[in-house]
Amino acid sequence: MPLHHRRSRLLGVLVTAFLLISGLGSCSTEEDFTNNSFRNFDVLWETLDRNYCYFDLKLPKDSSWADMRLKWRSQLRAQMSSDSLFLVLTGLLSELKDGHVNLITPFDQGRYWRWKSDYPAGSNSSLIEDYLGQDYRIAGALSYTWLKHHDHGQDSIGYIRVSSFAQGLSEGNINAALSRLSGCRALIIDIRDNGGGQVTNSDLLASHFIDAERVVGYMSHKRGPGHDDFAPRVELRLRPVDRGVRWLRPVVLLVDRGVYSAANDFTLRMSGLPLVTIMGQPTGGGGGLPMSSELPNGWSVRYSASRTYDAKGGDIEQGIKPDLTLSFEREAAIRGYDTMIEGAVSYLKERFEHLRRTRRWSKFPR
Repeated sequence: MPLHHRRSRLLGVLVTAFLLISGLGSCSTEEDFTNNSFRNFDVLWETLDRNYCYFDLKLPKDSSWADMRLKWRSQLRAQMSSDSLFLVLTGLLSELKDGHVNLITPFDQGRYWRWKSDYPAGSNSSLIEDYLGQDYRIAGALSYTWLKHHDHGQDSIGYIRVSSFAQGLSEGNINAALSRLSGCRALIIDIRDNGGGQVTNSDLLASHFIDAERVVGYMSHKRGPGHDDFAPRVELRLRPVDRGVRWLRPVVLLVDRGVYSAANDFTLRMSGLPLVTIMGQPTGGGGGLPMSSELPNGWSVRYSASRTYDAKGGDIEQGIKPDLTLSFEREAAIRGYDTMIEGAVSYLKERFEHLRRTRRWSKFPR
């Protein structure tokens, strides 16, 4: 047989063998993983059983994660569409009532919104824009101005709106905003309805409001398969910015139920600072540091895998209470009046008077 024929025959055998092996592999994957609803459900349940960190806070006292497995696995069928399987898996995850627990697929994301939607709104975006006015400035994630209906005299109040910590935020942004508000005696930082973003951004912003390092909380990571297997708590320290503007004057931090995740972390870091008063409604929480895993069919699950505590050891997953409660009144909003912002202004004016009476006003120069 000519050499080129032998080569062609050998190549054909190799190609045939490769196709057979590939075919066997793809059939195995399809049967064992992609189309096996029971397999995907079990991997999802087991992943959270070993790694999720808030079972004690999230599930009713008279039920368990094993009960949830029985409840939702009974709804599986051998042949299910992707949409049907998605609904069952999302139903299982929703039992945890955790905004950090998500199922990510190419066609949808399973999420739990009721941590926020079950509560009245604490702000109105159009009304916030009215308070910012037409000439407000933008520095990365910060929108800022002098409050338009107050003069620029000794009782001037600066206003910074931070709608998200997912946007870019740098030292330059923060220094620029605080420098241009340096003529103000006090500051309102409004993070209402801020759903979070990058914890590095929240830490960076908070570092401009202290002059000495302090412990602001603790974190503990899941380290074993048992529901109570956690590593020892480690300190969360807030350090003042090395270079740049440090704002050491009165601050009101406005919060509501929509404050979550990295915004909740910012609230934690600002909580207890001598010149900071947190006002509004309890935050939405989200103190767990999210982790991700992949299911056999390629879908991803995100879940809370660590716990965060405040400086006194209290868990912040369910939210942080404000120092002073304020309500957002819809009737007033219709008239163009934000009761939370106005409440913060009234509080700061009272604080100004107190500082004058106690002769401590000079401590907060313009």
